[in-house]
Amino acid sequence: MPYDHMGGWGMGWGMALWSLIGIALLLLVVVAIIRLMAPASPEFRSSMPSDASRILDERYARGEIDDEEYEHRRDRLGFGRGGDSR
Repeated sequence: MPYDHMGGWGMGWGMALWSLIGIALLLLVVVAIIRLMAPASPEFRSSMPSDASRILDERYARGEIDDEEYEHRRDRLGFGRGGDSR
C-alpha cells in the first residue's frame, strides 16, 4: 500500500474541510439575498414610524386625493383597510 508524504492521509481532510466552509458560505449568501429581496414582515412594518400613513391621511383630509387613490396608496404602503398600523 503506497503512502504519500502525509502518512497516508493525503489532502482528503483538508479538501473536505474547505468544501464544508465553501458550502456554508454559499448558504449564507443565499440566505442574505433572500432576506434582502423579501418584503418586510407585518411585525417590522408596524414597528416603523408611520409618517407615510400620517401624510397620506393629511392629503386625504385636505381633499388632495380621492377615495380610490387613498385606498390604493394605503394598500401599496401595506396598511390595508380598516385601521392604521401605528
